[in-house]
Amino acid sequence: MLSTAHTDTSVHIWNGGTLARFSDAAVIAAGAVLTTGSLRISDWSGCDSALVSISILVSLMLFPACGMYCISRQRVFWRCVCVPMLAWLFALCASCFCVMALHHAYRPSIEWLETWAFVSATGVVLPRVVAHGVCLRLMGQGTRIRTVAVVGNSGHCQQLIRKVSTTRDSMYRVTAVFDTDPQAHANPPGLPTFRDREAFAAYIRNTRIEELWLAVPLSEGQTIIPFLRLFRSDLINIRFIPDVSGLTVFNASMANLDGTSAINLVASPVSSHWLIGKELFDRVFALCVVLFLAPVFLAIAVAVKYSSPGPVLFIQRRKGANGKIFNIYKFRSMRVHVEAEGVLKQATRNDPRITRVGAFLRRTSLDELPQFLNVLRGEMSIVGPRPHAIEHDELYRDIVDGYIHRYRIKPGITGWAQINGFRGETDRIEKMQGRVAHDLYYLRNWSFWLDVRIVIATIFKGLVHRNAY
Repeated sequence: MLSTAHTDTSVHIWNGGTLARFSDAAVIAAGAVLTTGSLRISDWSGCDSALVSISILVSLMLFPACGMYCISRQRVFWRCVCVPMLAWLFALCASCFCVMALHHAYRPSIEWLETWAFVSATGVVLPRVVAHGVCLRLMGQGTRIRTVAVVGNSGHCQQLIRKVSTTRDSMYRVTAVFDTDPQAHANPPGLPTFRDREAFAAYIRNTRIEELWLAVPLSEGQTIIPFLRLFRSDLINIRFIPDVSGLTVFNASMANLDGTSAINLVASPVSSHWLIGKELFDRVFALCVVLFLAPVFLAIAVAVKYSSPGPVLFIQRRKGANGKIFNIYKFRSMRVHVEAEGVLKQATRNDPRITRVGAFLRRTSLDELPQFLNVLRGEMSIVGPRPHAIEHDELYRDIVDGYIHRYRIKPGITGWAQINGFRGETDRIEKMQGRVAHDLYYLRNWSFWLDVRIVIATIFKGLVHRNAY
């Protein structure tokens, strides 16, 4: 938080504003023009123009997803240099692939590409280093440690104090606590703790504490009013930090609803502009996989067809984002059989229904390859909660806490739960609870780089697993 108006304005201009995005687009375009002029290239083609245009478009969609319009005091070199360079190179490679896929005869000049990549990378990085330095300097000038008094029960207060004290570059220091739990015996170590409001107010005024945080549960909203009245004549910032530790919450932040402020308790965990970058990554990655692995698709299709009578693909209805039903594709790994009405039997170890080819496909996760077609159709994502059979959704949504939140984003081919060992048969409720807990962690902590990490982990350790049968 910044304490001066000019600092807020500086950060806002760079933090995802039109000026920053226009600057990036201009730098990429100017880099292409300067490169062409310096290399004295005269045969500029329509494909070259298309490559520059698509690169700008992809960059403007990808850069926000990589957090390139955020100011932070932490990991400055990574955020200002490494991330912009990697994101720009990924955007350039993806754009080259798209143009060459649309126009097979097009082959850009390697020298031109390398020079353009370097010039534009320099142009993308340097303004960020300068802007980051200026904004952090302004933040430093307007920043000082603010003393805080916290109102709440001892457990939540200690958790809040621990979070503030372990946050790097924190602007706050908790110096007093008012414990709302009369039966509590443990006080935060080293801090004066009060249970009398008048003594608490006197201490705040005598020590000139600047902020009062009301960290009480939503069910104890009546606790707020006495403190508001107690400090109605004091120049002290009073903030409401609801204790929602007993709830499964997402995006717990402030929202502006047509001029009315609201506290998000349960809302979409991924913002809409970040979803654009995730969607772009999904489509490009899936297209690359389908094109490069087309011979593998064909070979598996032939093997499945000759392994046992029946179709090549197994199609099943699943729930996607917001509970929308879609048909998921897999290579058929079982002999054709008829399930009882409303009953779904999961595959088990040494299941007699699985063919020899199917056993290999399931063990190596190759049966999941057709789901890249679901990604291209916009029904799935590369990374996300694995979609379960609809029968399992109906069973677990009422007995596993937070299960319904898996529907908030598109289901994925792989996910955080899968690379942490939660895959295969869910024959016990504990297995499903563990899987859902990992899915909720992913939803709360999603980032573009977490997706990349999961994809890499899947390639190296997630394709073959002892629970895949």
